[in-house]
Amino acid sequence: MALTPGQDHESTAFERAMDSVAVPQPSGQKRRRPKRVAGDKAYSAKRIRAWLRRRGIAAVIARPKNQRRQRFDKARYRRRNVVERLIAWLKEKRRLATRYEKLAVSLLAMLKVAMCLWFLKKHL
Repeated sequence: MALTPGQDHESTAFERAMDSVAVPQPSGQKRRRPKRVAGDKAYSAKRIRAWLRRRGIAAVIARPKNQRRQRFDKARYRRRNVVERLIAWLKEKRRLATRYEKLAVSLLAMLKVAMCLWFLKKHL
């Protein structure tokens, strides 16, 4: 998770968020890079696609109409709805949606608590 000022687009924190990824492996070690990244059209920026390409990560990102079309894996793209549902669930939490927390560190803590609650709700 990476926080940005409210007026900044979330894609400005893409590289910072991706650098903090640690994908669990059966061997116990953590892989620093996912095999692919899914995102909506807002993440179709050249810098993001170039960043992914340099690291050998497949981009499952739709392109806006003003960009050259390329084929991509629609089945994998549809699976990103899991993330979309999580974000919708977080927005239902009044404390997070209205930003009662004024300090970034407090908001981040509340987001982490909410993520723990979501995980427990789904897995218990």
